Amino acid sequence: MRAVDTNVLVRLIARDDPRQARAADRFVEKGAWVSILALAEATWVLGTVYEFNAAEMATALHMLLNHKDLTLQDSDVVAAALDLFRLRPALGFSDCLMLHLARKAGHLPLGTFDRALGKTAGTQKL
Repeated sequence: MRAVDTNVLVRLIARDDPRQARAADRFVEKGAWVSILALAEATWVLGTVYEFNAAEMATALHMLLNHKDLTLQDSDVVAAALDLFRLRPALGFSDCLMLHLARKAGHLPLGTFDRALGKTAGTQKL
């Protein structure tokens, strides 16, 4: 299966460049794999460059999870991270994702200096 990078994901969501959005659509219509790294980078770009708020970010992540042509790496982890992010958006999606990746790998607690994240089950505030 083919894979996509961060820029393709951003074009699929933002649709701010019609030519690139069409190219991204055509590329993924045969099926495409999305790595955790590309997903995390895409959320950073959407939040920083496009100024997506938590609700918009959750909608975009939901769309990617349910996209008919995309296969997300560890989609179960992404779904769990999205659930936590919806409950506690102040954590940020990347932290939610990191926690659930550590949980799936059996490497808890997740040590953190982040006060908000440190109050989450499965973490240890240092």
